[in-house]
Amino acid sequence: MLRVQNLRKSFGPFLAVSDANLTVAQGEIVAVIGPNGAGKTTLFKLITGQLKPDQGQVVFKGQDIAGLSPHRVCRRGLSLSYQVVSVFPRMSVFENVRVAVLARRRQVLRLFTPAVRLAGKETWEILQNVGLSDKAEVISGTLSHGDSKVLEMAIALGNRPELLIMDEPTAGMSPEETRATMGLIRRLNGDMGITILFCEHDMELVFNLAQRIMVMRQGTTIAQGTCDEVRCDENVQQAYLGGHGNA
Repeated sequence: MLRVQNLRKSFGPFLAVSDANLTVAQGEIVAVIGPNGAGKTTLFKLITGQLKPDQGQVVFKGQDIAGLSPHRVCRRGLSLSYQVVSVFPRMSVFENVRVAVLARRRQVLRLFTPAVRLAGKETWEILQNVGLSDKAEVISGTLSHGDSKVLEMAIALGNRPELLIMDEPTAGMSPEETRATMGLIRRLNGDMGITILFCEHDMELVFNLAQRIMVMRQGTTIAQGTCDEVRCDENVQQAYLGGHGNA
């Protein structure tokens, strides 16, 4: 479904991503790991069109999308859930998700149709799938951190992605919230058929959730394979896992 090849991005003299390579097959859960500053978030921004690469390819479903604008990437079936929560804090949970659904349907400018009649069924289905239906009328700015992260996933689902990219989906969550989010990710993948690509610092979570792992160091891919292959890779042990725990 996704192939990243020889991707490179610099900011002045700083080389953030260099020779990054990644493959994600349809239906997989794939993790990207690496120490702080390894280039994981920059890689995700390059894939989703928030940054334009200096060179390299991002091939999604057989087409090179490198350099496309974020909304064009999104319309092709690829969505990103951010590390830092980004929602409309004064709108309800329901309204936040409905905005995403309407944007996908290109109905945001239907000024003479009452908003309450637009996309209600699909919005409710998304909220039920992520476990937020009981908080539909809650103002988003009052949600707990864990629920806010789940809401952002729900907003991403409003775009009906085939591939969902998540930047540290459990960052700042309690152990209970983390377990619930892991269960949600498995349901999105297993029940809804959404391919998942994520980065995470919690190594226990990564090895319990991912089917394959790509490892970055200083902007470069140093390994990609199954969990066992990555765990046994000498370059990974030296560069990351061996001495850093869960950096």
